Amino acid sequence: MTIDRIGSIDPIQPEKKLGRVSHVNASQGADSINISSEAQAKAELFRVQELAATAPEIRAERVAELKEKINDPAYINDKVINATADKLIDALFG
Repeated sequence: MTIDRIGSIDPIQPEKKLGRVSHVNASQGADSINISSEAQAKAELFRVQELAATAPEIRAERVAELKEKINDPAYINDKVINATADKLIDALFG
């Protein structure tokens, strides 16, 4: 007794190619995508989370040292203020 498969493919006949386009329409132009504002916001949030995860640990001894310097009236002068402002501007825009 031989059992034949339902819907078997005959190996002699070529496969039928359904749903294929025989030519490409060149007038369509370049491909493009649109990203929603929600997706952009989520991508920005992900980027910020990655930056926070890779940020260096807070060094408590360095923070204490800087607090002491800031509380010393002789430390705060125009030279220190200008150097700090320059570093902030470089960090934000450089």
